[in-house]
Amino acid sequence: MNYPARMETAIWPLLVYGLAVIALIALMLGLSYVLGQRRRDTATDEPYESGIVSQGSARLRLSVTYYLVAILFIVFDLEAIYLFGWAVAFRETGLTGFVEAAIFILILLAGLVYLWRLGALDWGGRQLSLRERNRQQ
Repeated sequence: MNYPARMETAIWPLLVYGLAVIALIALMLGLSYVLGQRRRDTATDEPYESGIVSQGSARLRLSVTYYLVAILFIVFDLEAIYLFGWAVAFRETGLTGFVEAAIFILILLAGLVYLWRLGALDWGGRQLSLRERNRQQ
């Protein structure tokens, strides 16, 4: 069997799967259009939660610190995923894998110490970072 024939036999299940996904999406959109609600009440566009009519705006302003801590959590949470993969393959990687994982942990620890000293992890009210404290002295 030549190379192009093998490629065709390897790719047809992917094409069938892709067409099935597109057909399923089209079916769900079509059914929701046909079976969906046609009338619009006055309360259709009102926010409604637990039977309590809302008051005021739902637009809550959050500090940038909240998002910064959330992003930092995601970054440092991904380290756990990498280390879990390393722990699963610990016996196969040997000493080389251990040294690489130790370097990885040290780099992340250095980043965490840097962010801590910069004041990026301060949750409380407005706290001065180390750099700002040095400027004031």
